[in-house]
Amino acid sequence: MLNDFGIFHIINETDFNRTALKIFQFQFDNNPIYKRFVNLLNIKPENIKHYKDIPFLPIQFFKEHQIVSAPPPYEAIFKSSGTTGMIRSKHLIKYLNLYEQSFTRTFNIFYGDISQYTIMALLPSYVEQGHSSLVYMADKLIKKSKKQYSGFYLDNTDRLAEILKKLDERGEKILLLGVSYALLNLVEKHKFNLKNTIIMETGGMKGRRKEMLREELHKHLTAGFGVKSIHSEYGMTELLSQSYSHGEGFFKSPPWKKILIRDTEDPLTYLPDGKTGGINVIDLANIYSCSFIATQDLGKKSATGEFEILGRFDNSDIRGCNLLIFQN
Repeated sequence: MLNDFGIFHIINETDFNRTALKIFQFQFDNNPIYKRFVNLLNIKPENIKHYKDIPFLPIQFFKEHQIVSAPPPYEAIFKSSGTTGMIRSKHLIKYLNLYEQSFTRTFNIFYGDISQYTIMALLPSYVEQGHSSLVYMADKLIKKSKKQYSGFYLDNTDRLAEILKKLDERGEKILLLGVSYALLNLVEKHKFNLKNTIIMETGGMKGRRKEMLREELHKHLTAGFGVKSIHSEYGMTELLSQSYSHGEGFFKSPPWKKILIRDTEDPLTYLPDGKTGGINVIDLANIYSCSFIATQDLGKKSATGEFEILGRFDNSDIRGCNLLIFQN
């Protein structure tokens, strides 16, 4: 039976800490891989009194192991995007309703009622691959919007451009959600001067175009769409909660999600606000997998809790994350 541990009722730091500790104990007791990881670090759960003391599982473990805190059956398996032959991360989902609650509530927090928007998704490669948590979210948001022109437009950019211009001129609220390369392709083929549309990039050139810095990407997109800023979504296969930026690359998270910045030389040490390091994520919606994840992203956090993504570790072993070798 689904137990959400009251995560969607968190309103302050005390609530968050109490809930995080409960979920940590639950995952230590029920997630064999995570329990072994914690034990090998010689950390005793009874000694942990604050969420900053909880061990963070390196995100690479989702590629090699089933990171689950509940037995089968599972309602879905989300997989990361990747080229042929690449080992893809797998996130086994015990309850899809938990994911749907998380992304719906997060959207409502940062954008308001979904039914106010026509939601147009430009996510061709993800749809082709399937098993995408992003596509699943977009599909549900499209259905919840109940608008005539909400939908996936894939490679039908001419139709997308026609509808987008028409709806925007009418004054309707629109959210165009797309991977970076697809949005760039769209503005190179069509010219826009949008007044009522939110453009949201989800990252990802995926080998289709040359990688570029966020500032350069957003400069191209703001000019191409005629908008003042480009919104961004920060999510990943291994997480069930998103963070959003309304522009300038500063992301905010819902109350059940936190970002910590770890020292790249010492992964058990956290850096002060404004310093660049590795991003650790606490996603309390990950109740039935693992809520405490050390990512491969680099970033920094402000005193208000907003954070920036500044890049990624390279493909070599991440110093400090390879704390132990797991044998199957």
